Amino acid sequence: MRRADRLFLIIHALRGRRTALQARALAQTLGVSLRTVYRDVADLQLSGVPIEGEAGVGYMLRKGSDIPPLMFNADELEALVVGSRFVQAFAGVRLAESARAALLKIEAVLPPDLRERAGSTRIFAPVWRDQYREDFAALIDQLHAAIVGNQVLRLDYRDEAGQSSVREVEPLCLSFWGGKWTLGAWCRLRGDFRNFRPDRIGTGTPTGEVFADVAERGLAAYLRAVGVDQLALR
Repeated sequence: MRRADRLFLIIHALRGRRTALQARALAQTLGVSLRTVYRDVADLQLSGVPIEGEAGVGYMLRKGSDIPPLMFNADELEALVVGSRFVQAFAGVRLAESARAALLKIEAVLPPDLRERAGSTRIFAPVWRDQYREDFAALIDQLHAAIVGNQVLRLDYRDEAGQSSVREVEPLCLSFWGGKWTLGAWCRLRGDFRNFRPDRIGTGTPTGEVFADVAERGLAAYLRAVGVDQLALR
């Protein structure tokens, strides 16, 4: 667990308590040593978080400085859990790990009844652990990073008929169409927008060039070209 996530969970473990929380209980919850808890709490206190108490006594937030809870209803929480499961099953490694961390933070601040409801949904997205899945998740991460960084990619691509070609593309977005991913991009070879299936990409290598955001070949223009309502994506 990242230190930033640990500090977040410590604050919310103390939220709304009327009695001190023992460091040992925090250590067991977070899966860390007592020494780590003592150090984290001391750092939070030094940064201005109003935590009172000390090692061997316990900790609580100073009276009057409570943090308001997240306001989710049961259906909203179930939607978040299901969405997190789908991200973990179908997205890249980076987003999957972020989805797990986000859900952990949300669960940390829920009252027990809602926490139980959130974990009891029967909608699943099973994750198969094999080499193909791991390689594909790494490719999704690579494509996502190129989109975020405006990196021109050189694709070794195989079309539906099995014909191979090399394309330089300006990647704009990743879309998941209920079973298959597509990479939306401006294709320099065709001089137009094209969709590429990641499972047909042999290699996707950054050229080192960073492309500029140009309206006529940017994301909004791509979405118009493929007939997607931008409002529906929000």
